[in-house]
Amino acid sequence: MIERTPEQHSEKMKKKQAAHDKIMATKTQEKGLLIVHTGKGKGKTTAALGMVVRAIGHGKKVGVVQFVKGAMTTGEKTVFDAFPHNVEFKAMGEGFTWNTQDRTRDIALAREAWHEVKRMIADPAYDMVLADELNIVLRYDYLPVEEVLEAVTARSAMKHVLITGRNAPDALIEAADLVTEMTLVKHPFRSGVKAQPGIEF
Repeated sequence: MIERTPEQHSEKMKKKQAAHDKIMATKTQEKGLLIVHTGKGKGKTTAALGMVVRAIGHGKKVGVVQFVKGAMTTGEKTVFDAFPHNVEFKAMGEGFTWNTQDRTRDIALAREAWHEVKRMIADPAYDMVLADELNIVLRYDYLPVEEVLEAVTARSAMKHVLITGRNAPDALIEAADLVTEMTLVKHPFRSGVKAQPGIEF
C-alpha cells in the first residue's frame, strides 16, 4: 500500500470528485424502471423490500404481491401493515410447488396473483409495484412470459416495477433496465441451519 501525505490524499480526492461530478452531470434522465433480482444467492426479496422501504420514506404508494410466500407469516407483512396508506401488501401464494403438489391449483393462484399485479401496474395511484417470486411462476410456465412483458412494457413512464426470483427468463432480463444476480458464496442452510425469523422471513 502506498503511503500518502494528507495533502496528496486531498489532491487525489479532489480529482476523483471532479471526475465523479463530470459523470453525474450527464445523468439527466428520470424514468420508471423495470428491475429484476435473480440468481441462486439469498437477498433477492430482501433487496426489493429495501426499495419498498425507501419508497415509503419518500411518501410513495407501493403495491406488493407475493406469489409464493402466502403460506407463511413474514416480518415484512407485519411492518408494511403499519403503513396502510403507502403499501398494499398481498401474500397470495400457498408455498412452493413441491409443498402444494397441485399444479392446477398453483396455476390458478398464480393467475389470481398476477391479476393483482396487473391491476396495480395499470393504476396510476401506485408509484412502484413488486412482484415477489414471479420468476418462479414463469419458470414453471404457470404464466406466459409474453403476457408479463406486455404488461410491464405498457406501464406508465414513471412507474417502477420490481420482479424477483431465481431463473429470470432471458426475455425479461433483456427488457429490464436494472438486473442484479445474487451469487451464492456461502449459506448457513448447507451447514444445517434452518430458516429463521428476521433473516429468511
